[in-house]
Amino acid sequence: MLLRDGRLLGPFGVMGGFIQAQAHAQFVSAVADDGLDPQAALDRPRFRVDGDAVRLEEGLWDREPDLQRLGYRTVRETDTYAFGGGQAIVVSGEALIGGSDPRKDGYAAGL
Repeated sequence: MLLRDGRLLGPFGVMGGFIQAQAHAQFVSAVADDGLDPQAALDRPRFRVDGDAVRLEEGLWDREPDLQRLGYRTVRETDTYAFGGGQAIVVSGEALIGGSDPRKDGYAAGL
């Protein structure tokens, strides 16, 4: 559960073993810091620290030179499976806004 100023912002979760905590932090930053809706936050490309390498999804490949200048070894990852998959719901006033990760099966639907 994600809270903002003591109020429920919504539930979320990202599955994926080693990426799980890293993807959680990236999702929370996208929603809380950057103001993205849950679908946009889940759609955002991810990075994964893996030993001495930083693995980048395709949407982050343009950031590779910046990381290499800082001394990081980077890997352009083409397999999105390694970046987990999540779902989220955010409370917005009286509405609920859902998102489902395109890296996995599923979709967000209201009833």
